[in-house]
Amino acid sequence: MSSGPGAARSARARVEPLVAVRLSDRLAARLIRQIEKGAFKPGDRLPTEAQLAAAHGVSRSVVREAVHQVKSRGLLRSRQGSGVYVSSPPANKSLDFDPSVLESMEAVVQVVELRRVLEGEMAALAAQRATRSQVAGLRRAMAAIDLATDGERLGIDEDFAFHRAIGEATGNPQFVRLLAFIEQYLLDAMRVTRGNEARREEWMQQVRAEHRAIVEGIAAGDPRAARRAAIAHHLQGEARLREGGVVPAGRRLRPGAVAAPLRVRHK
Repeated sequence: MSSGPGAARSARARVEPLVAVRLSDRLAARLIRQIEKGAFKPGDRLPTEAQLAAAHGVSRSVVREAVHQVKSRGLLRSRQGSGVYVSSPPANKSLDFDPSVLESMEAVVQVVELRRVLEGEMAALAAQRATRSQVAGLRRAMAAIDLATDGERLGIDEDFAFHRAIGEATGNPQFVRLLAFIEQYLLDAMRVTRGNEARREEWMQQVRAEHRAIVEGIAAGDPRAARRAAIAHHLQGEARLREGGVVPAGRRLRPGAVAAPLRVRHK
């Protein structure tokens, strides 16, 4: 049995399970599907809170939150003293992922795959455009991750801040906005990923080296090196999940695959 700081950290840093999708998220997704399939048509009055709660077996507070989410998508509107009605289809659909993206590790890996493609090009553009102050900011963000993990925290917020700093260094604010959108689907997945990496000292060192390679590629103004380092970082992260048993070894992502719910156990 191993001993020392690495083993002590391993004993304390456990993989945290993904939090199940909230009931309100599930109900919102169900209502959206009903509207899109025509079960509720534009102009139809939505059942009352009490009726929806009884029909779906949830509390009225869950119904209120779900209806609020659907309203935010422009699919419902309230009429004072009359109720909630289905709106006409919006001219432009907002960007969103189905809430079920959080229900399985395979679905999470699909989002991570998107992030890998996005962040590879972000790093390449940052290498071409980053200012000296932005490169210095990247080094500070990288140091903040190390400080967090040295203090036996997972450093999730610091990790997100590091990748946002890369987005900012591209000079294109749309990258930062898109990252912020994707992050809401990755928070729980990041707890699993960072918790998994914290179990072994060698993995923590690998992550630090990968971050350094990205920053050095950007600092050197070498887009190819920066892109290669960013892509390798995400690929290695997926490999660590497989090696840690979070994603079954040999599992390959198949477009449209239906994944079983993720269950991460405390050891």
